[in-house]
Amino acid sequence: MINKVALSLNHFSIRTLDLEATRDFYERVLRLTVGPRPNFPFPGLWLYRGDPADTANAVVHVIGIDRNDPEGLKKYLGDRDASTLRGSGAVDHVAFFATGLADMLAHLRRQGVPVRERTVPDLGLHQLFLDDPNGVVIELNYPAAERAAAGS
Repeated sequence: MINKVALSLNHFSIRTLDLEATRDFYERVLRLTVGPRPNFPFPGLWLYRGDPADTANAVVHVIGIDRNDPEGLKKYLGDRDASTLRGSGAVDHVAFFATGLADMLAHLRRQGVPVRERTVPDLGLHQLFLDDPNGVVIELNYPAAERAAAGS
């Protein structure tokens, strides 16, 4: 017998030495909103997709590293060597389903954010890949029909 388990992505967390650049990227580029966060013993912020009154909408948890007072973070989540905080490490990328491809492409151009695109015909997806300030790859998946409607 196979047990079926219903799973959905709740959030992903990023440890960063540059809290403000990370905040700016997720607010400005992905249009997420900073909202409520528990009073953890280390700096950070939670970014929401949707109503910030519902913590289930906090899709990105940013963990700030205070070099002058790292003890709260060390005790709560453990220590990490700062040199390991670049890129996605063992996680290749984080993906979101999205709509509004033309709007997002225009937005990314206005923001000067480099984007890599590809279409996956077997899945009916058009994908955008971008890098956050920490080198984490973000994938945005749009219906391929949106790309076709845009004319290339």
